[in-house]
Amino acid sequence: MNNIGLKVSAVLLSVFLWYFVASRGQSEITLEAPLEFRDIPAELGIISSNVKTVMLTLRGQERFMKTLNASNIRVFIDMSKAREGEGIYHVDKAGVKLPFAISVSVTNVDPASIKVKLEERVTKSVPVRVSIIGTAEKGISVSASVEPKNVIITGLKSEVKQVRYLVTEDFDITDMKGTVTESLKLDTSGMNIVPEITKVTVRFTYTENKT
Repeated sequence: MNNIGLKVSAVLLSVFLWYFVASRGQSEITLEAPLEFRDIPAELGIISSNVKTVMLTLRGQERFMKTLNASNIRVFIDMSKAREGEGIYHVDKAGVKLPFAISVSVTNVDPASIKVKLEERVTKSVPVRVSIIGTAEKGISVSASVEPKNVIITGLKSEVKQVRYLVTEDFDITDMKGTVTESLKLDTSGMNIVPEITKVTVRFTYTENKT
């Protein structure tokens, strides 16, 4: 217990020196990072969210901060308890994944919550139409039969409702002779739906018209 005052002073000085050394070279930056939605229930899908990115304020050793950019930062929102309809979901600091977790810390996330609208995912069977281009020779007719005739599609309820049929990629019948069987892709461009198959088999039949 001798010289207690000096000993306490030495401890306080040591703490101060440690803090001073540790804080040297510290810097703070703000980065914009994209949001990622994790563990969305299989029966639901996202229609919209009011923001797609968040601003992160990060603090850490300057030498680490210089290597940080949005491409090596991921921001997750846990959607495991999401329900159909519109809701508010929080962006927690714990959901920010940094490449240098020990040396860099998250001091602020803006916005701290976002508005997300979810809708039920449904399936529907729709017919397939064959897209024929070109013109057959005079006196020739070409017919097409497709297999399968109907395809099941999956997507958000509001989007699936708008799809009445699927169309194949174009097939040119110009100069066609005899019977031809082709595997044609289904055209889903501009649609946010997923067909159970991506190709159908189409049989084109060449027939001479009787005079």
